[in-house]
Amino acid sequence: MNYCLVLNRSFSRSSVVLKQIPTNTKGKTASAIKWLTRQLNDPFVKMARYKNYRARSAFKLVEIDDKYKILSPGMIVVDCGAAPGAWTQVIVERLHLARFDGMSSPDAVNSKVISIDINAISPIEGAHILSKLDFTKPISQAQVLTLLDGKLADVICSDMAPNACGYNNIDHERQIALALSALAFATTTLKPKGTFLTKIWEGSLSTTVVESAKKFFEEVRIVKPQACHAESVETYVLAKYFKGVVK
Repeated sequence: MNYCLVLNRSFSRSSVVLKQIPTNTKGKTASAIKWLTRQLNDPFVKMARYKNYRARSAFKLVEIDDKYKILSPGMIVVDCGAAPGAWTQVIVERLHLARFDGMSSPDAVNSKVISIDINAISPIEGAHILSKLDFTKPISQAQVLTLLDGKLADVICSDMAPNACGYNNIDHERQIALALSALAFATTTLKPKGTFLTKIWEGSLSTTVVESAKKFFEEVRIVKPQACHAESVETYVLAKYFKGVVK
């Protein structure tokens, strides 16, 4: 059985109604059908389409910023693992780099957003896009530094994740390695009192990122936005008040 979605104007979960339609599901795996069902019932998917965000992940950053106030006009932000660009869209909005009239706001005069991903990212007004570049490679980080033009960043954020191979331990190790790569970059490019935000997949190595961040930041906490699936191992490390650039 396949499904169709009936949407009301409200954003509440109760407004999303899943209806079965009698079409052939031959060839679809149970996991594929389960994923489709979850997508159709997901209010964040609906809101992303309504607000023209490229992915539901935008609301993870929205919630974190609403609560912890990490983004404001005039900032320089580096977005690692940015594809397809949903976080970048949020950052551009909150730094006032793009308005409905296509102009940036006066308070955004010093704002800059640099977005990088190993996958392609379609252009986003107000952002400098570095597509198809592996952030973990020094040559890619050099391109970010070129765009920084000698300045330090206010925020380094990372939503990087590896392509899952299906072996949980290996996937966890790869994801933590990406988070640590972003942290190492942050310790050389953040302004004093700057902020670092990274995705981690919970597991045996999660504390490695937390404890490493505590060496460089005054305040470190684990945050799990509502837009993260409840059953997911995905969570975020938020580190605030960077102690200073490491020489």
